[in-house]
Amino acid sequence: MPFNFGLVNRPWDARGYREIVDGVEAALAKLPPGAWPNYVLGNHDEPRIASRVGPKRARAAMMLLLTLRGTPTVYYGDEIGMTNVPIPPEKEQDPFGKRVKGENIGRDPERTPMQWDASPNAGFTAPDVEPWLPVADDFQTVNVAAQDGDPRSTLTFTRRLLAMRREFAALCLGRYRPVEGTPPSVFAYERAHGDDRYLIAVNFGGDDATVQLDGDGRGASGQVLLSTAMDREGDEGLASFRLRGNEGCVIALR
Repeated sequence: MPFNFGLVNRPWDARGYREIVDGVEAALAKLPPGAWPNYVLGNHDEPRIASRVGPKRARAAMMLLLTLRGTPTVYYGDEIGMTNVPIPPEKEQDPFGKRVKGENIGRDPERTPMQWDASPNAGFTAPDVEPWLPVADDFQTVNVAAQDGDPRSTLTFTRRLLAMRREFAALCLGRYRPVEGTPPSVFAYERAHGDDRYLIAVNFGGDDATVQLDGDGRGASGQVLLSTAMDREGDEGLASFRLRGNEGCVIALR
């Protein structure tokens, strides 16, 4: 299955992201039944998503990746919010970057060691072993062990999305349908399987946005299952639903 890099190379923009997703869905609709999309937002050749769009938006991107129809690929470290690491010239390993000195086009910054814990070398290798590339300066706080027990950490957020994807067939196998009439900064879509329906609404902008989510018969209420801020759950009216800046929500529809 080849990587679909459409979202990786697109600026962080609600209309642009929807254009890519709708285009993929339209292309697959022309193929035999069972044609299946895939999405990727980071890999070893591209700057890390948290460095490209910022930490708050990186959570929104993870919500999109794990709730869109198809197979998602999560690049190691994105589940804890790892960022690019500046690499001194003498530490460069990427042959491409070494051939073009001084242009800062090497791919080493997104290839640094996984940050497992706060021990030397972030637990990636023994303390007396120099790793392939330098460890990030923030490894003592941005690591798996530190986030493992934090109910609002990026790791916990990613795990909750994965758990919902396993639990709710609509988020894994369900149909995709975009929501019309949203503000320019919002990308919203429905995932449905049988009688179960879930709405995902993501605000790409930094300002609050109000979304009318019941204009096509969806009903006037739903249950917020997860917000990117992880501080908002429970029943809410959807006739006028407010998304904070850079916030995304997964909502179970009535």
